[in-house]
Amino acid sequence: MGQQTDAARRTPLSRDRVLRAAVALADHAGIEALSMRSLAQELHVVPMALYKHVANKEELLDGMVDVIVGEIDPPAGDAEWRRAIRQRILSARRALLRHPWASRVIESRTNPTPGVLDYLNSVIGMFRAGGLSADLTHHAMHALGSRVWGFTQELFNTGPSAESSAGPSVDPELRAGELRAMAARYPHIVEIVLARSHDDASVVGQGCDDQFEFEFALDLLLDGFERLHRQGWTSAHRS
Repeated sequence: MGQQTDAARRTPLSRDRVLRAAVALADHAGIEALSMRSLAQELHVVPMALYKHVANKEELLDGMVDVIVGEIDPPAGDAEWRRAIRQRILSARRALLRHPWASRVIESRTNPTPGVLDYLNSVIGMFRAGGLSADLTHHAMHALGSRVWGFTQELFNTGPSAESSAGPSVDPELRAGELRAMAARYPHIVEIVLARSHDDASVVGQGCDDQFEFEFALDLLLDGFERLHRQGWTSAHRS
């Protein structure tokens, strides 16, 4: 351990090393634990040494986003456009699942980073290479929204608390009573919550199979874009 620490201290500091150490720290301790001081401690340097490579924490976060975006698989050049976009988005999803804090940081950026712009440009380019018009591609990107990054905001709280806004009850009889009361007032919500697929390892907790739900929605959107493309749809003549 001491030898590893000594080696880390001897390794020259660089922007890439700073950013990757910041990503590792956020993965291990959470994004809330990341500060210039905590990162300096992790790298065994004084905080001022970091400012030679990143101007401030905002620039650090921008760089961390680009490290994550760099983990997304490159476009599949020989694939049909729907399959190519699907593969790219699912690769983005895998990257963000490896770094659960990343989606919040991406959403928090005021200006897109170069890595973000490169990725979005690539996805748009795949639509255009598939023959979709710039008009339809514009609306397709809006429809995809955060799905282009591999995450979505859940419609329902997918854990047991979806059945009770007060949270799950330990007593099965009490919980059943809460569910009956919920069903009496919100029958359609309870109906579809109870019809859900279960995924105990879901990143959003026990409840819906979030990977299935994500792919289900993504495939619906891509199929819809293809249908509109074949129809020659334009926003100027929408009905």
